[in-house]
Amino acid sequence: MQVSTILETKGDLVATISRTATIASAVAELVRHRVGALVVSPGDGTIEGIVSERDIVRSLSELHGDLLEQPVYTLMSTSVHQCSPEDSIDSIMNLMTEARIRHVPVVSQGLLCGIISIGDVVKSRMGELEKDRNELMEYITAR
Repeated sequence: MQVSTILETKGDLVATISRTATIASAVAELVRHRVGALVVSPGDGTIEGIVSERDIVRSLSELHGDLLEQPVYTLMSTSVHQCSPEDSIDSIMNLMTEARIRHVPVVSQGLLCGIISIGDVVKSRMGELEKDRNELMEYITAR
């Protein structure tokens, strides 16, 4: 199965934020969209970074309330792992495991076209396993 299959079901909506927005705004956007990460983008489909709930929580322990007024660019990860719609789900699972990340933006022709989360990958894998199970049950009972 490919990333494009997940995007067909999930859609291509990606929650983004400007690099100059405050962390407080980022928290509000995470809550509003009910997501675990925001892609940092100027709005033209390019990716400048990514900021996740984990990034914010880890920084809270050091900066406390002062963190909320900081701009997103002070906290975002600029080294963003990306994938294409043609990549396999297996390769994305490996990437997420090895890089210890939970969100991978999907890029086509240099522009952001979706995002895959660990939850999307697990849901996809569970669907595949259920399909395999059903096929095996049909095979066994067809005899």
